[in-house]
Amino acid sequence: MTEKISRRDFLKISGIGVTAATVITGCGPSSRYVTRQAYANMPEYNQTGVSTYYATTCKECPAGCGLIVRTQEGRAIKVEGNPEHPVNKGKVCSRGLTTVQGVYNPDRITGPQKRTRGSRTFTSLDWQAAINTVEEGLKNPQKTAFLLGLQSDHLYDLVQEISEKGGFGKPVRYGTLGTLDGRSTLLRATQELYGFDQIPFFDMANADVVFSFGAHFLETWLSPLAYSRGFRQLRKQPFGKRGYIVSFEARQSLSSANADEWIPIKPGSEGQVALAIGKIAATKAGGATPTLFADVNLNDVSQISGISMEKLLQLSELFGSDNKAIALPGGSALTTKNGLDAAKAILALNVLVENTSQPGGVFPTFGENHTSDFTAVKALIAKMNAGEIDTLFIHGSNPVFELPASAGFQAALKKVKTVISFCTFEDETVIESDYVFPDHAALESFGYQRVLLGSDREAYSSIQPVVAPIHDTKATGDVFLAAILASGGNLASVIPYTDEVDYLHKTITPLIEKEGSYSAGELPTFWSKWLQFGGWWKTAPELSFSEGVINLDQKLSLSPPQSAKEGETFHLVSFATQMGDGNGANRPWLQETPDPMTTVTWNSWIEIHPKTAEQLGIHDDDIVEVKSTNGDFSVEAIVYLYPAIRPDTVAIPFGQGHTALGRFAEGRGCNPAIVWSSEVNQAGDLALSDTTVTIKPTGKRRPLARQESKEGVYGGH
Repeated sequence: MTEKISRRDFLKISGIGVTAATVITGCGPSSRYVTRQAYANMPEYNQTGVSTYYATTCKECPAGCGLIVRTQEGRAIKVEGNPEHPVNKGKVCSRGLTTVQGVYNPDRITGPQKRTRGSRTFTSLDWQAAINTVEEGLKNPQKTAFLLGLQSDHLYDLVQEISEKGGFGKPVRYGTLGTLDGRSTLLRATQELYGFDQIPFFDMANADVVFSFGAHFLETWLSPLAYSRGFRQLRKQPFGKRGYIVSFEARQSLSSANADEWIPIKPGSEGQVALAIGKIAATKAGGATPTLFADVNLNDVSQISGISMEKLLQLSELFGSDNKAIALPGGSALTTKNGLDAAKAILALNVLVENTSQPGGVFPTFGENHTSDFTAVKALIAKMNAGEIDTLFIHGSNPVFELPASAGFQAALKKVKTVISFCTFEDETVIESDYVFPDHAALESFGYQRVLLGSDREAYSSIQPVVAPIHDTKATGDVFLAAILASGGNLASVIPYTDEVDYLHKTITPLIEKEGSYSAGELPTFWSKWLQFGGWWKTAPELSFSEGVINLDQKLSLSPPQSAKEGETFHLVSFATQMGDGNGANRPWLQETPDPMTTVTWNSWIEIHPKTAEQLGIHDDDIVEVKSTNGDFSVEAIVYLYPAIRPDTVAIPFGQGHTALGRFAEGRGCNPAIVWSSEVNQAGDLALSDTTVTIKPTGKRRPLARQESKEGVYGGH
């Protein structure tokens, strides 16, 4: 960054003066050449008490929702949804609202650090030393690895290009939210059944009947705001028509609570139930039953799932009626050893009612999905254990917290010579690292997110800084590019970018030639509009027909679900909350937000059916030991008696249980990932829903902070 021109002078020279659009581009093409001024010398477009608005993208999850951020005198004040954005259309979720707290959190890392592994002691560094360290780490491509999270897409694309041209291994891209959704399994099932290489878009808004198999469409599934909008449109159809929803899952989630029927299905039996519904519906429709459904034994399915034959017949008639029906395959149905075949069975229901690329049906989306499966993570751990990784770069992921303890990541990390984290906060992985070179906070960053899962059209969502960085942080893309440039070797000659913004310019240039929501004759104008509007997308929906060959002439091998021993072992259900992948736990607003089903705040809990609790001699607010049956791993959790769960199942929310991440996150609740099974299904996804546990009272108690009455609908102690 040069010091040749101030922002004030730049505005005068460019003729902007005091004129500004309602949503301005903020840091435009020349932003990296402008000196940020203290607000004692106020830039001309800012006035005391007058707001300035910027368009950017939410980075709290990978959905890529558009935001409008209100700033005043250089500070971000309020976040709202971008009404023009094709994903959220002006709406914003609770996580998005707390983006401001991510900027002004008192526990942010304020500059680059050299750390002592396993402790919280560190020595401050300057950025030149940090860049030299990264340069050294890039010198041996065969022994260097990258582990990235699910956002931002521009950084993954840049690292992918560096890896390809520099001879590095393919970066691993993993996030627990993707695992809880079963995204790798859904992608593989779509490839094998539909023949297209994208996670589908489910047009819930235009359906009449929705069968949800573990899909938390009102919480965290794929693109939460997009599917919440779909739910709203489903319920408010023309002429007073109201769509009908049936939800299949062992524990009643918020989505199940808003369904017309909740079917408390046995965990792991979702695929068999889908096949039974398909067989009955196909038989009633007449003609030959597709091979995929033909061999299903209805009596066995009824016994396995706990759904009566009468109910199976009723559900099949509902799904196979003349109404537009759609089946949604969600996380708990896919994250079992049968997950891939279960996903294909659920998707095949859509084929059976011929809703592929039809209103209220299933459509291909836009672009490739770059999420790695858990098998890739296990392969990385194996390399670490074998001493094949000398330098590991970690960004946007907290594997020490997110991965099952039985996977052995933390132990493998000790065998890596140099671990470099780019985290904004001191999380569990930073503590096990040698260096941390903090990235900018979300509202201080440039970038983009491809909108793949919740848009009915091709869309890219832009990210721009709405405030100047308040600490000595640096964009991770800039750190890599500076290190490559300093090396002066072959890699520097094939990576032709001066900095992160230059990379973004060259990456989005091809969009100029496409017909989209705006046009421009050259890059500077296009870039200004890219920032002003919050991205680029097509003007109209582009959900189109898939020309892939749909294959229902295949046989599925769905083994019986894992059984729990009555009164001894229990199926464990884990689900994401407003804490997302756990990074939201350091936001006081999210901690204070009551869970919609239990009203618990500032903690986590274990949900146990009242009858089960009575048999075990357990009461509300008791602390119990939850121990995995496939390893010597356990956590302690506070009991919440929850009648809307199967007696053979217990549930713990994911996102709490931090031992780091700052004062608002540490020491609250428990982390169920510690006891998760580390086995994988046929698609390479983590089969966490196959986890079974034992429950043992500890004799301790701790009242949960919750807004409902202690008596409530659950009775007294």
